[in-house]
Amino acid sequence: MLGRRWVLLVGFLIFMPLSHADQLIKAVRIWPSPVYTRIVIESPAPIVHHLFTLQSPLRIVLDLHDVRLQGPLERLPEAIHADNPDIAVIRVARFNPDTVRVVMVLKHPVEPVLANLAPVSDYGYRLILDIYPKLPIDAIARFALPQTSKRRFQTHLNSPVSHKTLLSHEIIVAVDPGHGGEDPGAHGVNGTLEKNVTLAIGRKLQRAIDAIPGMHAELTRTGDYYVPLQMRVLEAHEMHADLFVSIHADSQPGGHNVQGSTVYALSEHGATSVAARLLAKSENESDQIGGVTLPVQDPVLARTLLDLSQTATINDSLEMGADVLSELDRFHSLHNARVEQAGFAVLKSPDIPSILVETAYISNPIEEARLNNPAFQEQVAEAIAHGLYDYVHSNPSFDRILAGR
Repeated sequence: MLGRRWVLLVGFLIFMPLSHADQLIKAVRIWPSPVYTRIVIESPAPIVHHLFTLQSPLRIVLDLHDVRLQGPLERLPEAIHADNPDIAVIRVARFNPDTVRVVMVLKHPVEPVLANLAPVSDYGYRLILDIYPKLPIDAIARFALPQTSKRRFQTHLNSPVSHKTLLSHEIIVAVDPGHGGEDPGAHGVNGTLEKNVTLAIGRKLQRAIDAIPGMHAELTRTGDYYVPLQMRVLEAHEMHADLFVSIHADSQPGGHNVQGSTVYALSEHGATSVAARLLAKSENESDQIGGVTLPVQDPVLARTLLDLSQTATINDSLEMGADVLSELDRFHSLHNARVEQAGFAVLKSPDIPSILVETAYISNPIEEARLNNPAFQEQVAEAIAHGLYDYVHSNPSFDRILAGR
């Protein structure tokens, strides 16, 4: 009787499905950016891991326990290209029966930051490794774009010196292409990703603004990588921006027939509509999807809604939004004929008029096709740029800056 039980137990062990201890990595993604390199390892269950660094040569070692060395993990070395700013080469091999070792040979001293993210949106568990250059600047300043750093680098973002005093010859516009990297934003029915559309329009908007005498634009992101919402606001301060415009492409469940453009400003006292509140909630969850590894609190933003100047900034934002909305109405239908308001995190700068432009509905197949059309992208960019021009030239507070030219 005992022997029979033993045979049954052995049979059960032989045919028992593989547990998460032998799990196959679902995906591995690498997002190089001007300021850091991100490696994402996605799995159906949390990965037990160990991270350490070695010298001569400089290396980061990431041990992954109880995973199978095949699929995306096995192909990881192929994803590192010669132009990667931080990593020279990656080697992946089985270190022992229970451990897969990932060795990253570095191009310069770095500061690795590791984070575990729980499942969210379409993602499973994610192990995120952000590799920051080890430079004599603080964590906030590392998110400044290279061109910004060269021209007007500041490590103290809350300097008491007015940015309009420091830059007296041009109006600086921070153009913020929404989403990016791990955060794709909304999906079109034909596969278009919002993050790609916003970057394309953002680049065209930058060129359109730069073509206007007395105005200059800089992007908060220049490629396919994620910038946390708070960092986008801090970048605007870093570049001494006078205006902030965040570019998006809206989506609505079941909204195949919904179309048009909408402009949003910040609200201190709740949203102006249910749709605005839901959209703000969705956009504010970008950090959960994109993944934030550095907890940063800046005193400028911490007092945002407590500062009396915020009310004046919101009023300016509403005026700017109305001018942009008027220009968009010249070539594209409006989903909302007035500037809507809600608590968008990316608009919470206490002293920079800020708007969020939902250019079109990516959930509508017709609008999705338009968003992929370079001519439509150009029209949107030109309309926004003209709206910003109208606002600047109707606002006496910018006269001194323009007069300095």
